[in-house]
Amino acid sequence: MRLRIVAAVAAIAVLSSIALANETYKFDQSHSTIGFSVHQFLGTTQGKFTKFDGKIEIDREHPENSSVTARIVVRSIDTGIVKRDNHLRSPEFFSIEKYPDIMFKSRSVKQTGPHEGDILGDLTMHGVTKPIALHVKLLTSASDSKRTRWSVTTDPLKRRDFNLMFAQAAESMSGISQTVTVNIEIEATAQ
Repeated sequence: MRLRIVAAVAAIAVLSSIALANETYKFDQSHSTIGFSVHQFLGTTQGKFTKFDGKIEIDREHPENSSVTARIVVRSIDTGIVKRDNHLRSPEFFSIEKYPDIMFKSRSVKQTGPHEGDILGDLTMHGVTKPIALHVKLLTSASDSKRTRWSVTTDPLKRRDFNLMFAQAAESMSGISQTVTVNIEIEATAQ
């Protein structure tokens, strides 16, 4: 009986230390930016999504056990031109009634430098899921346990990979590049 109690106490102590090692941070939408840019003819169109949420689980002792999940509300797309945004929301492009969210879920985390890492995961957009690598860099002090801020880049995304194509005639005339550059800064607060 005594051995069982000792074993139970030891198990609780191990689980408690694991719980203490993990920190949960929630995206602060008001201090974060999820943006993108696309080349078109002689210029570049800049845009962003204004509604999103996400969670970062950080294990400082074992960074490889950390994780990230994120959800972007596609309806919140903002390129600065209402008519263009409405067209992007339509069934001809994002089809937000059918595909209202863009989702990211990490599968692995690898620290690549003192304040840098790669997060490999699945990006689901327009009903298509593809693997993606997020290259992240810590912008705040590593010792700050109340908030964390990260710069995030990816390899350029291809619209075709996610079936985000206009009709053939529109694609030919629009001069819109297949390549989308992602620009993200995420600030998250401890929960």
